[in-house]
Amino acid sequence: MVPVPFEVLLALLLVALLSGIGCTTVGAGGIFVTIALYLLTPLSSAEIAGTAHVLFVLVGVIGVVGYARSGELVGREGRALATVLAGSSVLGALAGSVLNAFVSRRLFGILLGLLIVCTGILLAYRRLRGLPSLAAVGPESRGGRLVFAGLGLALGAVGGLVGVGGPVLAVPALVLLGVPMLAALGVAQLQAIFISGFAVGGYYLQDAVSVALAGLLAVPIAVGAVAGWLVAHRVDPSRLELVLGIVLVPTGIYLVL
Repeated sequence: MVPVPFEVLLALLLVALLSGIGCTTVGAGGIFVTIALYLLTPLSSAEIAGTAHVLFVLVGVIGVVGYARSGELVGREGRALATVLAGSSVLGALAGSVLNAFVSRRLFGILLGLLIVCTGILLAYRRLRGLPSLAAVGPESRGGRLVFAGLGLALGAVGGLVGVGGPVLAVPALVLLGVPMLAALGVAQLQAIFISGFAVGGYYLQDAVSVALAGLLAVPIAVGAVAGWLVAHRVDPSRLELVLGIVLVPTGIYLVL
């Protein structure tokens, strides 16, 4: 493992805990792990993305179990949507992990920062103005499957390249396409397993996964993911969305500059 000062390790553990909570409540928590790895460690861009995706696989498994248990993934439509998104995300994730090899650490920070700014603005807007459904797309029709397959491919590529989990982008995109919020969260967790799982494979082949660091951060992010699923079914997560949005925008600008 790359040598990390004790105080930095404590900060990473805390970020992992909070990220797990955010992942299963609003879908945007995992991005903080990627930010912390970039700002607090000397890891390369590939190592940052590869290590983060190991954690996102774990969070995705916990999220899928939770949302299947609460019913968001057991219906016919939910299964169809999850299958299309997960399957198409695989190619995107592999492509993103390959493209990362051509991205410098500085360019990685810029791309991550731009994604963070867009995510923060979207979260704040969703909280203040609401995020309407622009279309009602059904995953069981041929046209609907094509739309969701294209979405999965794009999300997989971005996630694989920059080292963010699927839910940070998938949840708002699915809501815009008429998918209910809790169902979108559940489907996004399943998609995250495929995006991150295949991205990890690509980065592992490049010897770009810090297994030891991922192992240390796995426990707090798993605890946070379980807590987040409980919160999502008992508390309106809209306030958390606003706080995350306010925090993400200046953080993203800092990374870009």
